[in-house]
Amino acid sequence: MSAQQPADQGVSESLPTEPGTPVRVRFRKWDGTPHWVFHAVHLGSDEHGQWVGYQPGTRFARPGAKYTARGPGVGFFGPGGWTPLLYRDHPYRMRLYIDLSTVPEWRRLPDGDNRAAFEVTAVDLDLDVIGFEDEAAEPRGQFFIDDEDELAEHAVTMSYPPSLVEQVRADADTLLAAVRAGEPPYDGATAERWFEVLDRLARR
Repeated sequence: MSAQQPADQGVSESLPTEPGTPVRVRFRKWDGTPHWVFHAVHLGSDEHGQWVGYQPGTRFARPGAKYTARGPGVGFFGPGGWTPLLYRDHPYRMRLYIDLSTVPEWRRLPDGDNRAAFEVTAVDLDLDVIGFEDEAAEPRGQFFIDDEDELAEHAVTMSYPPSLVEQVRADADTLLAAVRAGEPPYDGATAERWFEVLDRLARR
């Protein structure tokens, strides 16, 4: 997917290269409204994109909501236009949470920012593909697409282009099929390699 970008988005090719580099992850909505923000560390890159990870105790916040992660997570930001987080030891046995989004963009932050050296941003496009460890963990099933109602509402109130709505729905279906089939990077083994990097960084 290469979702259409809001007019204010520019492209930066500044990317972190060192494992452990602090990264601020910031989402917003199509109309510019702030969305989820959290801090992570860069883990490295592979054919899927740039991987980041966070430890238990990481705070996630958006206007009107916040929570503290009880387990670690890793995720990647690639050229496809969706941003997955994959979990280990999730308190509700969640396995993964994929935000359908615009193509992520990176920028180096000024030296005066003492919490992160880089920032990655994307526009959240409402639909999510969610997976749990087993059928018993969630009444809606082990794998499903969430927030169809939110997409329908925001398509009107935030004036999504019709082509964007079609693309997001098609990509969600494709991702759901890949998750159900256990295709990389949703096969467990791919994420585990990056959890090992996160564990090594924690032992420094």
